[in-house]
Amino acid sequence: MLLPYYINNVLEAGCDEAGRGCLAGSVFAAAVILPPDFRNDLLNDSKQLTESERYLLRPVIEQEAIAWAVGEVTAEEIDHINILNASILAMHRALEQLTPQPGHIIVDGNRFKPYNYIPYQTVVKGDGKYMSIAAASVLAKTYRDDYMLRLHQEYPQYDWENNKGYPTAKHRRAVLQYGPTPYHRKTFTFTTADLL
Repeated sequence: MLLPYYINNVLEAGCDEAGRGCLAGSVFAAAVILPPDFRNDLLNDSKQLTESERYLLRPVIEQEAIAWAVGEVTAEEIDHINILNASILAMHRALEQLTPQPGHIIVDGNRFKPYNYIPYQTVVKGDGKYMSIAAASVLAKTYRDDYMLRLHQEYPQYDWENNKGYPTAKHRRAVLQYGPTPYHRKTFTFTTADLL
């Protein structure tokens, strides 16, 4: 059973990211403020949901949230500041778009940097504990999947339609065969030994 808020009686935004472990593409993050009476039996950590369930939930979250936003940090930016900092920056970019601004932030995982002097709490496996983080995980995942499907049209040989940029064997083989695209993160390296 997901909990509505970490702190009651305050506008609380949940944050989560998608695409942190990928070889290619931007990292996306979402921030969501849900009303205290929000309920949806389907809502859960996006990794526990099917693709169709995530896309069913997205318009519900967008329509019923007090505020929501999605932030993006490109592969080029990831290479300059590293993936952890990029994930946090994507969350900050989502948060800065929220109107109204939250009075408290809860973040999936155990790392975050202060945003705008707003108090925050990191929650390990928070996307399976709090509704706003679960909602953020759904938005971050679906918006990133849409983005990877657009990139797939440009570079179909990397199978991004199916792997969404994650390091599957097929994706790794394509990089070794065709080389990296401008969307690949240069800070990821691997050799043929990784395919064995």
